[in-house]
Amino acid sequence: MPIRSLFVANRGEIALRIIRSARELGIKTILGHSAADAESLPVRLADTAIEIGPGPAAKSYLNAERVVRLASESGADAIHPGYGFLAENADFVDGVERAGLTFVGPSAESIRLMGDKAKAREIAREVGIATVPGSEGTLSGLEEAQALAEKVGYPVMIKAVSGGGGKGIRTVCNPTELAKDLPQAQAEAKAAFGDGGVYLEKVIQGARHLEVQLLGDGFDVIHLHERDCSLQRRRQKIWEEAPATGLPASVMEKLHKTAVELARRVNYRSAGTIEFLYDPDRAEFYFIEMNTRIQVEHPTTELVAGLDLVGEMLRISGGERLRFRQDEIDIRGHAIEVRLNAEDPDRQFLPQPGVIEDVRVPGGLGVRFDSHIFPGYRIPPFYDSLIGKLIVLGDNRSHALDRLQRALHELSITGVKTTAGLFEDLVSSPEVRSGDYHTKWLEPWLAARGR
Repeated sequence: MPIRSLFVANRGEIALRIIRSARELGIKTILGHSAADAESLPVRLADTAIEIGPGPAAKSYLNAERVVRLASESGADAIHPGYGFLAENADFVDGVERAGLTFVGPSAESIRLMGDKAKAREIAREVGIATVPGSEGTLSGLEEAQALAEKVGYPVMIKAVSGGGGKGIRTVCNPTELAKDLPQAQAEAKAAFGDGGVYLEKVIQGARHLEVQLLGDGFDVIHLHERDCSLQRRRQKIWEEAPATGLPASVMEKLHKTAVELARRVNYRSAGTIEFLYDPDRAEFYFIEMNTRIQVEHPTTELVAGLDLVGEMLRISGGERLRFRQDEIDIRGHAIEVRLNAEDPDRQFLPQPGVIEDVRVPGGLGVRFDSHIFPGYRIPPFYDSLIGKLIVLGDNRSHALDRLQRALHELSITGVKTTAGLFEDLVSSPEVRSGDYHTKWLEPWLAARGR
């Protein structure tokens, strides 16, 4: 049954993004928000807004029982979780469906199979996909972690089984660091995702981080090609591109095929992404995880593919089959997204909660600015520091870089420090211009500049 009324259980730019797609489809929107977000732009633009609870996420956006109850009482047909918070919580999906509502996303079964990063690795191995050496499931404790780390060799990463956004991840280089960081990673995962389970992976030096965007309807799956997300700081993506460049055609073909096969294995429905590490020295890729949700970087794929991923999620959840065959997906041009955070790059990226004084948004052909900020907006201290995303589309990568440079020059946000200046430096870097970087390139580059 088509969705007529949608409860949006998120905040910031992704809540605004969902509201816009829903409105274009004629769907009424009801925004569930925290007290800290009562004056936000999504609250102003939704058809209706309902307060979930106080500012801290645990008392509002992560309060699954209250979110479901409020959505049901509001008369909504469906709930869209966005990304983060409850987006990959299978128990939440069960609660949504018990209440007679539609969850805009994959089934609870798919989330349990693929949203749990450790279980997803097991399934990948079952279908013959190489995985990064590490644990075969959730770690039972320090003793198992130490034995595995000795077996695969340091350095290793501790990663949250229900993770995303770089949270619940630690890179450790010796047994002492492992003993110290394991409980910290578990605690961070518990706080961020409500699940303290973690697993372990070997660090592959010089790797590129690639991901394949998928759409499924529970019967078939297609891919929308790939993104390169290798520019990362502390395991968090800050810059993404679509498509990836400089990879052999045979590798890309296999990457796409592998991703589709894995999603079909779990009868995947909705938008999702399968992430890989690519080892250029061996021309091999390894499965990392599947994100069973829309991702922060989805606009890059939307621009090169010319479609609305959030809109497709709403159509599929409303009972429609895929509207496109694989041979109808045509990628044109090159897109780049940079994540604008309210952080001070010159003070170790210290978060900058405060009041936005003024905003000058860049425009022109091929420029998109996804943001919820406005003059007078007060950035709450309770959530991550993402305040917007600047996305550009060019005829090719060189053109996209030039367009990004121009758009960054036009952008102005005053009142708080942001990472915009960092991207002005990066877009001029010879290594970034040539694409000669990997997942561990950025941090030494920053350190050399005192950041």
